[in-house]
Amino acid sequence: IMTYLLSMNLEPADAFSIMEDVRKGRGLTAKQEQVMKEHNVPDWYIESAKKIKYMFPKAHAVAYVTMAVRIAWYKVHDPMSFYIQFFSLRCTQYDIEAMTSGIKVIREKMEEAFEKMNDRSQTANERKKFQNLYTTLEVCEEYYARGYKINKVDINKSKAKTFIIDPDDPKALIPPFVVVDGLGETVAESIEEAREQASFLSKQDLSERTQLSNTTINTLDKLGSLGNLPESNQISLFD
Repeated sequence: IMTYLLSMNLEPADAFSIMEDVRKGRGLTAKQEQVMKEHNVPDWYIESAKKIKYMFPKAHAVAYVTMAVRIAWYKVHDPMSFYIQFFSLRCTQYDIEAMTSGIKVIREKMEEAFEKMNDRSQTANERKKFQNLYTTLEVCEEYYARGYKINKVDINKSKAKTFIIDPDDPKALIPPFVVVDGLGETVAESIEEAREQASFLSKQDLSERTQLSNTTINTLDKLGSLGNLPESNQISLFD
Protein backbone atom coordinates (compact mmCIF):
# COMPACT_ATOMS: atom_id res chain seq x y z
CA ILE A 1 0.00 0.00 0.00
CA MET A 2 2.70 2.47 0.99
CA THR A 3 4.68 1.87 -2.20
CA TYR A 4 1.61 2.48 -4.33
CA LEU A 5 0.62 5.62 -2.44
CA LEU A 6 4.15 7.01 -2.78
CA SER A 7 3.91 6.37 -6.51
CA MET A 8 0.77 8.56 -6.44
CA ASN A 9 2.90 11.32 -4.87
CA LEU A 10 1.42 11.22 -1.35
CA GLU A 11 3.70 12.48 1.39
CA PRO A 12 5.67 9.60 3.03
CA ALA A 13 4.11 10.30 6.43
CA ASP A 14 0.59 10.17 4.96
CA ALA A 15 1.34 7.01 2.96
CA PHE A 16 2.74 5.30 6.05
CA SER A 17 -0.16 6.22 8.35
CA ILE A 18 -2.71 5.08 5.74
CA MET A 19 -0.86 1.78 5.28
CA GLU A 20 -0.75 1.08 9.03
CA ASP A 21 -4.42 1.93 9.58
CA VAL A 22 -5.57 -0.17 6.62
CA ARG A 23 -3.48 -3.24 7.37
CA LYS A 24 -4.70 -3.25 10.98
CA GLY A 25 -8.32 -3.05 9.90
CA ARG A 26 -8.95 0.49 11.11
CA GLY A 27 -10.05 1.71 7.68
CA LEU A 28 -9.63 5.33 6.57
CA THR A 29 -10.33 8.62 8.27
CA ALA A 30 -12.16 11.33 6.34
CA LYS A 31 -8.91 13.28 6.13
CA GLN A 32 -6.97 10.28 4.75
CA GLU A 33 -9.67 9.65 2.16
CA GLN A 34 -9.59 13.29 1.10
CA VAL A 35 -5.78 13.21 0.73
CA MET A 36 -6.03 10.10 -1.45
CA LYS A 37 -8.67 11.70 -3.69
CA GLU A 38 -6.57 14.86 -4.03
CA HIS A 39 -3.78 12.67 -5.42
CA ASN A 40 -6.09 10.87 -7.88
CA VAL A 41 -6.11 7.52 -6.07
CA PRO A 42 -8.92 5.52 -7.79
CA ASP A 43 -12.25 5.17 -5.99
CA TRP A 44 -12.08 1.36 -6.17
CA TYR A 45 -8.73 1.46 -4.33
CA ILE A 46 -10.15 3.70 -1.59
CA GLU A 47 -13.24 1.49 -1.17
CA SER A 48 -11.05 -1.63 -1.00
CA ALA A 49 -8.88 0.00 1.69
CA LYS A 50 -12.00 0.54 3.82
CA LYS A 51 -12.92 -3.17 3.64
CA ILE A 52 -9.54 -4.72 4.52
CA LYS A 53 -9.49 -6.28 8.01
CA TYR A 54 -5.84 -7.33 8.27
CA MET A 55 -2.77 -7.54 6.04
CA PHE A 56 0.63 -9.08 6.68
CA PRO A 57 3.50 -6.61 6.66
CA LYS A 58 6.20 -7.55 4.15
CA ALA A 59 8.64 -8.61 6.86
CA HIS A 60 6.17 -11.19 8.16
CA ALA A 61 5.52 -12.54 4.69
CA VAL A 62 9.26 -12.86 4.04
CA ALA A 63 9.76 -14.59 7.39
CA TYR A 64 7.07 -17.18 6.61
CA VAL A 65 8.43 -17.85 3.13
CA THR A 66 11.96 -18.20 4.51
CA MET A 67 10.75 -20.67 7.12
CA ALA A 68 8.87 -22.66 4.44
CA VAL A 69 12.03 -22.90 2.34
CA ARG A 70 14.04 -24.08 5.34
CA ILE A 71 11.47 -26.73 6.19
CA ALA A 72 11.38 -27.92 2.57
CA TRP A 73 15.19 -28.16 2.49
CA TYR A 74 15.33 -30.26 5.64
CA LYS A 75 12.48 -32.53 4.55
CA VAL A 76 14.39 -33.31 1.35
CA HIS A 77 18.04 -33.26 2.43
CA ASP A 78 17.99 -34.06 6.17
CA PRO A 79 14.58 -35.63 6.85
CA MET A 80 15.42 -37.26 10.18
CA SER A 81 16.35 -33.89 11.68
CA PHE A 82 13.05 -32.46 10.47
CA TYR A 83 10.97 -35.30 11.95
CA ILE A 84 12.87 -35.21 15.25
CA GLN A 85 12.07 -31.53 15.66
CA PHE A 86 8.47 -31.88 14.51
CA PHE A 87 7.58 -34.81 16.76
CA SER A 88 9.49 -33.35 19.73
CA LEU A 89 8.43 -29.70 19.52
CA ARG A 90 5.28 -29.33 17.42
CA CYS A 91 3.13 -32.25 18.54
CA THR A 92 0.84 -31.96 21.54
CA GLN A 93 -1.00 -35.29 21.24
CA TYR A 94 0.43 -38.76 20.73
CA ASP A 95 -0.84 -42.30 20.31
CA ILE A 96 2.52 -43.97 20.72
CA GLU A 97 1.09 -47.48 20.42
CA ALA A 98 -0.29 -46.64 16.97
CA MET A 99 2.80 -44.66 15.99
CA THR A 100 5.01 -47.70 16.56
CA SER A 101 2.68 -50.18 14.84
CA GLY A 102 3.18 -49.30 11.18
CA ILE A 103 1.40 -47.29 8.51
CA LYS A 104 -1.76 -49.47 8.36
CA VAL A 105 -2.56 -48.94 12.05
CA ILE A 106 -1.66 -45.24 11.77
CA ARG A 107 -4.19 -44.80 8.93
CA GLU A 108 -6.88 -46.59 10.95
CA LYS A 109 -6.25 -44.30 13.91
CA MET A 110 -6.32 -41.27 11.60
CA GLU A 111 -9.82 -42.25 10.45
CA GLU A 112 -10.95 -42.57 14.06
CA ALA A 113 -9.42 -39.23 15.02
CA PHE A 114 -10.97 -37.54 11.95
CA GLU A 115 -14.44 -38.77 12.87
CA LYS A 116 -14.12 -37.68 16.50
CA MET A 117 -12.68 -34.24 15.73
CA ASN A 118 -15.76 -33.60 13.54
CA ASP A 119 -18.24 -35.12 16.01
CA ARG A 120 -20.32 -32.26 17.43
CA SER A 121 -21.39 -34.42 20.37
CA GLN A 122 -17.79 -34.13 21.63
CA THR A 123 -16.76 -31.11 23.70
CA ALA A 124 -14.65 -28.42 22.05
CA ASN A 125 -11.62 -29.54 24.07
CA GLU A 126 -12.09 -33.16 23.01
CA ARG A 127 -12.44 -32.20 19.34
CA LYS A 128 -9.30 -30.09 19.59
CA LYS A 129 -7.43 -32.99 21.16
CA PHE A 130 -8.37 -35.31 18.30
CA GLN A 131 -7.52 -32.62 15.76
CA ASN A 132 -4.03 -32.34 17.28
CA LEU A 133 -3.70 -36.14 17.28
CA TYR A 134 -4.74 -36.26 13.62
CA THR A 135 -1.98 -33.76 12.76
CA THR A 136 0.59 -35.92 14.55
CA LEU A 137 -0.57 -39.08 12.80
CA GLU A 138 -0.71 -37.34 9.43
CA VAL A 139 2.99 -36.48 9.62
CA CYS A 140 3.68 -39.94 11.02
CA GLU A 141 1.98 -41.48 7.96
CA GLU A 142 4.23 -39.44 5.67
CA TYR A 143 7.25 -40.46 7.73
CA TYR A 144 6.49 -44.18 7.34
CA ALA A 145 5.66 -43.76 3.64
CA ARG A 146 9.22 -42.50 3.14
CA GLY A 147 10.64 -45.75 4.52
CA TYR A 148 11.29 -44.74 8.13
CA LYS A 149 9.85 -46.13 11.36
CA ILE A 150 9.37 -45.34 15.03
CA ASN A 151 10.61 -47.86 17.56
CA LYS A 152 9.20 -48.40 21.03
CA VAL A 153 9.95 -46.19 24.00
CA ASP A 154 13.07 -47.78 25.49
CA ILE A 155 13.97 -47.59 29.17
CA ASN A 156 17.65 -47.85 28.22
CA LYS A 157 17.71 -45.44 25.25
CA SER A 158 14.84 -42.94 25.36
CA LYS A 159 15.42 -39.32 26.32
CA ALA A 160 13.05 -37.49 28.64
CA LYS A 161 11.48 -35.11 26.09
CA THR A 162 13.17 -35.48 22.70
CA PHE A 163 12.93 -38.01 19.89
CA ILE A 164 16.34 -39.38 18.87
CA ILE A 165 17.73 -41.51 16.06
CA ASP A 166 18.15 -45.12 17.14
CA PRO A 167 21.92 -45.71 17.37
CA ASP A 168 21.31 -49.24 16.05
CA ASP A 169 19.08 -48.17 13.13
CA PRO A 170 19.64 -44.83 11.33
CA LYS A 171 16.17 -45.06 9.73
CA ALA A 172 14.32 -45.31 13.03
CA LEU A 173 13.44 -42.89 15.80
CA ILE A 174 13.17 -43.67 19.49
CA PRO A 175 10.40 -41.72 21.24
CA PRO A 176 10.94 -39.90 24.54
CA PHE A 177 9.26 -40.90 27.79
CA VAL A 178 6.80 -37.98 27.75
CA VAL A 179 4.82 -39.47 24.85
CA VAL A 180 3.47 -42.11 27.24
CA ASP A 181 0.05 -41.20 28.66
CA GLY A 182 0.29 -40.08 32.27
CA LEU A 183 4.06 -39.64 32.19
CA GLY A 184 4.95 -35.97 32.70
CA GLU A 185 8.19 -34.09 32.14
CA THR A 186 9.38 -34.20 35.77
CA VAL A 187 8.95 -37.97 35.96
CA ALA A 188 10.55 -38.40 32.53
CA GLU A 189 13.59 -36.40 33.64
CA SER A 190 13.88 -38.48 36.81
CA ILE A 191 14.17 -41.63 34.65
CA GLU A 192 16.91 -40.16 32.47
CA GLU A 193 18.84 -38.80 35.46
CA ALA A 194 18.68 -42.11 37.37
CA ARG A 195 19.78 -44.07 34.29
CA GLU A 196 22.83 -41.85 33.86
CA GLN A 197 23.95 -42.83 37.35
CA ALA A 198 23.48 -46.58 36.82
CA SER A 199 21.52 -49.00 34.65
CA PHE A 200 18.20 -50.25 36.01
CA LEU A 201 18.40 -53.74 37.49
CA SER A 202 14.70 -54.44 37.85
CA LYS A 203 11.22 -52.93 37.97
CA GLN A 204 11.68 -52.60 41.71
CA ASP A 205 14.90 -50.67 41.14
CA LEU A 206 13.15 -48.51 38.54
CA SER A 207 10.39 -47.67 40.99
CA GLU A 208 12.76 -46.87 43.86
CA ARG A 209 15.15 -44.63 41.86
CA THR A 210 12.62 -42.65 39.80
CA GLN A 211 9.28 -40.92 40.33
CA LEU A 212 7.41 -43.52 38.29
CA SER A 213 4.18 -44.87 39.77
CA ASN A 214 3.43 -48.58 39.62
CA THR A 215 0.60 -47.83 37.16
CA THR A 216 2.97 -46.10 34.74
CA ILE A 217 5.57 -48.84 35.11
CA ASN A 218 2.87 -51.34 34.11
CA THR A 219 2.00 -49.14 31.12
CA LEU A 220 5.64 -49.06 30.04
CA ASP A 221 5.80 -52.83 30.45
CA LYS A 222 2.73 -53.31 28.22
CA LEU A 223 4.31 -51.05 25.59
CA GLY A 224 7.39 -53.28 25.57
CA SER A 225 9.58 -50.47 26.88
CA LEU A 226 11.16 -52.39 29.76
CA GLY A 227 12.62 -55.26 27.75
CA ASN A 228 13.41 -58.24 29.95
CA LEU A 229 13.66 -56.25 33.18
CA PRO A 230 12.85 -58.62 36.08
CA GLU A 231 10.41 -57.80 38.83
CA SER A 232 12.90 -57.42 41.68
CA ASN A 233 16.62 -56.95 42.33
CA GLN A 234 16.81 -60.32 44.05
CA ILE A 235 15.59 -62.15 40.96
CA SER A 236 18.06 -60.32 38.75
CA LEU A 237 20.89 -61.11 41.17
CA PHE A 238 20.39 -64.89 41.07
CA ASP A 239 18.99 -65.20 37.54
